[in-house]
Amino acid sequence: MAATLHDVARIAGVSIKTVSNVINDYPHIRPTTKQRVLDAIAELDYRPNLSARSLRSGRTGVIGLAVPELSLSYFAELADAVIRSAERHGVTVLIEQTGGDRAREIELLTSPRRQLTDGLIFSALGMDSDDSEYLRVGYPLVLLGERIFGGPTDHVTMRNVDAARAATEHLIALGRRRIAVIGAHEGEVIGSAGLRLRGYREALEAAGIPFDPALIGYTTLWHRSNGADAMRALLASGVEFDAVFGLNDTLTLGAMRVLQEAGLRIPKDVAAIGFDDLDEAQYSLPTLTTIDPGREEIAETAVRVLLERIASTDLALPPREILADFRIVERESTAPAAA
Repeated sequence: MAATLHDVARIAGVSIKTVSNVINDYPHIRPTTKQRVLDAIAELDYRPNLSARSLRSGRTGVIGLAVPELSLSYFAELADAVIRSAERHGVTVLIEQTGGDRAREIELLTSPRRQLTDGLIFSALGMDSDDSEYLRVGYPLVLLGERIFGGPTDHVTMRNVDAARAATEHLIALGRRRIAVIGAHEGEVIGSAGLRLRGYREALEAAGIPFDPALIGYTTLWHRSNGADAMRALLASGVEFDAVFGLNDTLTLGAMRVLQEAGLRIPKDVAAIGFDDLDEAQYSLPTLTTIDPGREEIAETAVRVLLERIASTDLALPPREILADFRIVERESTAPAAA
């Protein structure tokens, strides 16, 4: 038989009200008392009745996470980080995929399914700044991504321009001057591709290196196959380059495979750097130097900010834009020639 609130209270030696306060993360509880309750919950494998809690508090204890595509490693790892953070805060995550389709994203924002959750962490890809009014919803919402800035909701994102500039400067510091880019989007200014390309160009300009449009490999999607195809096109064009900056790790890994098939050595002939610090970047051959854009920080901050909004009675608080820190993770694909 499943453990009850009464069972937890009896084992912990506290009142049912105290157990309820711990489960609902009431702040004014002595640490020793809270730990006794948590130990009893673990011992009994107690699971709160979410339906009953919802009726009493008006909350479900569930938050939503909407991402474009879980088959893309970045979003899978982001979802994992959000789930782990939510568990630390005592809430559950309901995940939905949009396919990056604008109509599906807008439908999701107004779907009756939102009644199943207390708030939503929303990574938009199909929507853009012209769609910001759709973000004026009647529930707590935290926006992720680089499609909409200055909107009516809290926004947690990464320092795309600065990080891409740092990635390019890393290659320049190694003596590379002909740096190709894989993954640019035609005409994009706002968005991950547009912002990262801007950082690349800023680094070239600061180093006095002329921008060469022939070094830009355009794609639509950011899968391995797109990186491979873009690299094949660059090689077929005959343009000379001694480094490649893939606008995400997945693109870069696809491009690296094609470089090696062509007999080029990484990093001796072509240095390579990616963006995202995916887990698989540690196990490619050679291992991939990349930008860690602060994915763990983004997940933790998004959950914390959303829960603050859920708990707040002041709905007029102004929206916040929070930028995560980044770092370069140096690995074999940009190792100096002497190494």
